Order: sequence, then C-alpha cells, then structure tokens
Amino acid sequence: MSEYFLDPNVLTAPLLEPIRFGFGRGLLAAGEADERVVALCADLVESTRMHLFRDRFPDRFVEVGIAEQNMVTVAAGMAHAGKIPFTSSYAAFSPGRNWEQIKTTAALNRQPVIVIGSHAGINVGYDGATHQMLEDITLMRVMPGMRVIAPADSLEAEKATMALAADPAPSYLRLARDKTPIISTPESPFEIGPAYVLVEGHDVSLIATGTMTYHALVAAELLAGQGVSAEVVHVPTIKPLDEDAILASVGKTGRAITIEEAQTIGGLGGAICELTAGAHPAPVLRLGIQDRYGETGDPAQLLKKFQLTGPQIAEATAEWLQRSPAAHRSPTHTDAE
Repeated sequence: MSEYFLDPNVLTAPLLEPIRFGFGRGLLAAGEADERVVALCADLVESTRMHLFRDRFPDRFVEVGIAEQNMVTVAAGMAHAGKIPFTSSYAAFSPGRNWEQIKTTAALNRQPVIVIGSHAGINVGYDGATHQMLEDITLMRVMPGMRVIAPADSLEAEKATMALAADPAPSYLRLARDKTPIISTPESPFEIGPAYVLVEGHDVSLIATGTMTYHALVAAELLAGQGVSAEVVHVPTIKPLDEDAILASVGKTGRAITIEEAQTIGGLGGAICELTAGAHPAPVLRLGIQDRYGETGDPAQLLKKFQLTGPQIAEATAEWLQRSPAAHRSPTHTDAE
C-alpha cells in the first residue's frame, strides 16, 4: 500500500479549498526556484490564480488577452528559446478552443509547454454547460507525448505544478473551480506517473482521479459498513498511466469501477478499459459524465444530479457487484484478505 498519508480528518471534517489555489502557490514556488519559468494568461489572471506569479515576477508574465490560440503559440516559441512556459485559461477555452495549436506548436515539436485548464468539470456550477469542460481529459490524452494530470486537491496541485516545471515534456494540468476536500497532507508524495493505493481491499477496485478521489474514499467507507471491501486507487497521472499499479489492483479484486468528473468516453474510464482489455480482462463500470453536456446549477446539486457523490457511488457499486462476477484473480489473492 502506498504511503500517501491521507488527512486524518478527510472522512469526518475535511478542509476545503479550490484546487486551483494550489496551482497558484506552486507556480509562484516554481518561479522562485527557476528563473526560466514564465507565465502567460488569456485574461483570467485572478480566476486561474496566476496573479501571484504576475505580481512577483511582472517581467516574466505575459497577458495575451482573449486569444488562447495565440497564447499557446507564443508559449511554444518561448519554450524553444529555453523558457518553461505555463499557460492558463478556463479548460473550456484551453484546450477547448486551441487544441490544434497545442498539438502543432507544442506537442508535435516536443516543447515543454504546461497547459493549465482551470474550471474543468461540473463544479463550475452556474456558468453552465458552455463552461463545464468535460471532454478535456479525452482531448489531451489522445495527443502523442502529452502528460495529463488531474490532482485530487489543492496540496497535490501545488506539488504537481512544481513537478511539471521540472519535466521536459508538454503537459496538461486539470483544475477545478469550486472548493473541494483536501484529502492529502504536505508530506503526501507526488510524482508524475504513479497511481496511489489509498485504501486496500479485495472485492472491487475504485479507480478515481481528480475531485472524485475524495468521493471514492467516502464510498469505500460506506461499502465497508455493508461488508464490501473496496480498494481505492487514486490516479492523478492519467497519462502516462501507471499500468503496473492498476493491473495489480484489478488482478487482486477482479473488478473495477472508474470515477471521474468528466466524459467517460475516452477519459479515465476509457484508459482503464483499454488497459485491462489487453492485459487483464475484467468487468469495468465507468462512472462519470455519460455522453451528455452539463447543466446550470449549484455544484453540490450537480454532483448529485450526475450521481457522483460518495453515497451514490457506494449504491451503484453494491448494485453492480451483485450482477458482475469477478474475473480471474491473481494467485496472491485469498478470500481471507
């Protein structure tokens, strides 16, 4: 089991903070550590928390205005010149509007541009379907050579930002708008690549990313009270996927449920299905946004509307386990575990 050091109050009285706040702190720290770090924003400096960097390093900040395509193109040029550029906007606009420029100027040329997609998922709330970017994981995961990161909380976002600043590959960092529970601690590890087993179990693997990891933990606690042993696997790095950790979990439990605040088609759910189909065929239930657009509403109400709260995940899991026999499990598994 990974030494992830969960916050001891995560299931009783979790602290709340927007994940994007962690990015703001991480970018500032990365800028202080390396003068090559620069920042570009598409007229959303405060919303994306890039103002912390702007105020500290005004000579290394570029406000491009509402011009997302130009923003990432300029960033690619700066990367080619030896800089480490971060670009920020709402995910609906970047990568939603400038996917082609990200591909042709950054990814195709292997330039270390870090694309920050803030306000992703249904937690954008009252801004509605036009601003609730749900397809970004899919869009960025299919881009060759692109890193895709979805941190669970603000502390992990801070660590991920600093890690990406030191990574030579083009990357995408997905951030939520609303306050969400902090599940980790300052001592919790983060590296680009690994998945983390937060709770061990042997009946089913709950494989979650981003904001949904907290709800997977809640679901696992509820399921334990029903006699169901659920293993919780947190996947902050969706690409490159930690195949060994995921296959080890699915090999032990024989069944998996993926949970994401994004489209299940091509997202984390798609990635897990692709992996297990080729390496360890097993039943997989994909929970997330099911081929539809978001809606306007309170973030908590929308989470319930799309059946992504911890209790709803637990209910869906219990029902699914009744009709989905486990696949062949690894020889190390015993029912006594």
